Parts: sequence; structure tokens; C-alpha cells
Amino acid sequence: MSHADAINPNAPISVVEKWDKTFAESNKVDHRKVTFQNRYGITLVGDLYLPKERGDRKLAAIAISGPFGAVKEQSSGLYAQTLAENGFVTLAFDPSYTGESGGYPRNVASPDINTEDFSAAVDFLGLQKEVDRARIGLLGICGWGGMALNAAAMDTRVKAVATSVMYDMSRAMGHGVGDGKDRYSTADRRAVLQYLNEQRWKDAQSGTIAHAGHDIYVDDKGKVSTSERILPETLPANPNPVLKEFFDYYRMPRGFHARSVNSTGAWTATTPLSFMNMPLLSYANEIAIPTLIVTGENAHSRYFAEDAFKAIGSKEKELVIVPGANHVDLYDNVAGKIPFTKFEQFFETNLE
Repeated sequence: MSHADAINPNAPISVVEKWDKTFAESNKVDHRKVTFQNRYGITLVGDLYLPKERGDRKLAAIAISGPFGAVKEQSSGLYAQTLAENGFVTLAFDPSYTGESGGYPRNVASPDINTEDFSAAVDFLGLQKEVDRARIGLLGICGWGGMALNAAAMDTRVKAVATSVMYDMSRAMGHGVGDGKDRYSTADRRAVLQYLNEQRWKDAQSGTIAHAGHDIYVDDKGKVSTSERILPETLPANPNPVLKEFFDYYRMPRGFHARSVNSTGAWTATTPLSFMNMPLLSYANEIAIPTLIVTGENAHSRYFAEDAFKAIGSKEKELVIVPGANHVDLYDNVAGKIPFTKFEQFFETNLE
């Protein structure tokens, strides 16, 4: 732990004012760096985007985060800036323990705390003079799609929720990401739990916190293994197509960012423990607000979106499958696949 961490481990790691995003700055919006606290006292750092031609009227607002292991300088910032160009106040933020936001140890995720991060973003937006607090929505990308839906089921202040190529991270880590279905058997789950709890002993005995990939593999003999990094430093020959998708974004200039755990390292090795037995979508049937679920036709994550859509209780829900799009196509707009007009129309209609 650094000296700064020892003084206040919940303080921001940094608040960089210089534009350091993976996308170009728009001349149609005003941008400012902001900080706010969640219920656990962790200070989150975000980028607030406001349309330049906003006048004095109060506007609808959207809190945006994700993908899982990304930072606000990547996909969530692009979504936020683009929606701000279309008349919304938007907030892209780094979740607790990641990016510039506070929290120690670094690079740990929690279904509870990360759901709370969305509600803390609602707190912040509702206190801004430019925002109509009765018109606040959420947008979660990739793994933060499940967090956004969980927050929407609980936080009655949220009036509309959308996801883009969502993951349910509790299902992904608790049951394994498979080819359109869960990968782990009951025996596999037990083996993963055994592996993770053995890692707890190692961390406790060493007094340090190990890091490792959160996608844990179990072979047909029950042997458990994982990688040292989320993504390799170099792409292997004949890579898995999904690995190549992620690598081509996070590890290449297109999407690389030094503060992104996906770009540079790994989560704490025991991060999956908190997701194993805490399913994020347990109360999806209680989501009663307008809900938009967007995924790609060829996204390996498509089954998460389709199953979440079925579970959501709202009578005003829509599933949009983007033709020809894979998962990472909806991280940035290199392939021209992100349906920004659809997101704009959804929030315009449901945050009126």
C-alpha cells in the first residue's frame, strides 16, 4: 500500500484534467472532471458531459459505466459524449477500485459495491443544477450491463435503463462463459471454489494480494487454471476469435488505456468469489421501468442479453440485435455498428 493509500485508501488515485481518452473530443459538448462518493465512502471519479447548446433548462441525465475492466476514457466515455451531443447530461465514471476512482486493494470488483456505484452516480447527477432529477437513466456496457439492471431493480429514482452487449458477471464467473450457454458443471463450480479459497490462504499467509484472470478454466479431469493477465501481452498464433476481439481493442492503440485493467493486467485473483453466489439478476422480474437491451448478432455474449430480456418484468422492454455485430463492435464505432440513434430515441422517449 502506498503512503497515499495508507492515509486514505478511498481517495481518488488521480484526477487527470488533460484529455486522455481513446476517442476524439467533441466541440458540441462541455466536459469537466468530477468526483463523488458512494455509500461506502469510496470517492469515484467521472467525466461529466453537457451539451453546449443547453440554455437554462434542466435536462435529462444518464449515468454510464463499463465494460468490465475498462475505464471511462474508453467505451463509456464515447457513449457519454455522443449522447451529450444529442441533448443529455451524461456521466461516465470509473467504478470503485478501478481507474482513477478510490478504493484499496486495486482492481477488485463486487456485485454489491459496483451496483451501489450506479446509485451514487444518480446521487451526483440529481444534485447538478443542469439536471432534472426526475429524469435520470442508466446505461451499462458489457459487465456493467448486469450491474445497471440490478441497480434499476432497486433504485426507484431510475426512470429508464439500457444495456449494450451486456454480461451478467455473476453468471459469467459463477457458471463460466460458454458457447451460448453456461460452461461449468456442478463439479466444475466446486473445483473453482476450492481453487479460489486456496488462493485466499495464499494471500492471507503472504500478506499480499495476488492478481489473475477472472475467467477460470476447468479441464475434463477437474484441474483448474487461469491466466496471469486478462489479456496476453502479445496475441498467440491462431487465437480464439473472442480473445482476438478483446485483444484488438484493449491491447492495440484503438482502445488501449494505461489505467484499464483489461489493457494492462488482471483483477485480484479472488475477485470471482463475491460473484459466485450472488446472482445479479435475482430481482430482474421487479424491473418495472422502460428497458432497452442491445446486443450483437454475432456477439459471444448474446445469450446473456436474451436471457436477461426474458427475465425482466417491465412491460415496456425491447431487445435489439444489431445485424453482423460482434461483442467488441459495440465498444467503439470503428465498425459503425453502435445504434446511437436507438439509444438516443429510447432515452428521449422515456426520460421526457
